Amino acid sequence: MIDFHNHLFPGVDDGAADLDESRAALEAFRSQGVDTVVCTPHFRASLLERPAELAASLEALDAAWEQLRAMAAAEFPEMTLGRGVEVTLDTPAPDFSDARLRLNGTRFVLMEFPYFTIPPNVSTALFELRMGGWTPVIAHPERYTGLTDYEMVEEWKRMGAQLQVNCGSVVGSYGADAERHAHALLARGLVDYLGSDYHARGRLHVRAAREWLEARGAGEQAALLTEENPRRLLAGEAPIPVPAIVEEKRSFWSKLFGGRG
Repeated sequence: MIDFHNHLFPGVDDGAADLDESRAALEAFRSQGVDTVVCTPHFRASLLERPAELAASLEALDAAWEQLRAMAAAEFPEMTLGRGVEVTLDTPAPDFSDARLRLNGTRFVLMEFPYFTIPPNVSTALFELRMGGWTPVIAHPERYTGLTDYEMVEEWKRMGAQLQVNCGSVVGSYGADAERHAHALLARGLVDYLGSDYHARGRLHVRAAREWLEARGAGEQAALLTEENPRRLLAGEAPIPVPAIVEEKRSFWSKLFGGRG
């Protein structure tokens, strides 16, 4: 499997505090069958408007990447590592011409909205990013306050955005609202990728999310969300549409007694 949303760079954000935590996180990924990890520390788009702060931030990211890359090459040679960032879209129409800001140097940009809220005029911002030559991949849409309906998400996709839902949301680790939204987005066939958003501590939910899908007869979708579409992204290719995942309806009596009805 492939994961392109996580926080494994040592000492640069709220993810891995040091190289030991990065190492433990890679071991967790390996144990759950993830063999390709694209690391995405937090990055604010507004830094692009402040050259001195931008240079310092990128220098820190470069140094952390070299530490992580060298450790992984020595201790996890069977794994493939790449880099990008998770961009907080706190300014309109940022310039992502620096390859370090994109997922493995592709045209795809992993982005999130500030403060876990959906700002006004999102569709316009997404359209402008597409016109700039970038493909926005919206991280964890199921977690945003203000997600009151799914027509807005469909509009984001019409503007050329793609969606990455967190594995933890699928299995309820972010609470009932995120779980409900994650399942609804999957049921509407709107999700392109699953990602861990792993912060190098606590439980990694990649395997659990995969098992949740497979238990519902969605093995094809599981493979698309965690293998094929992430592979296509890293090759610079558009994702394959993922069929809707519909849970089997169960009767009152089957729920009560644990059988199928």
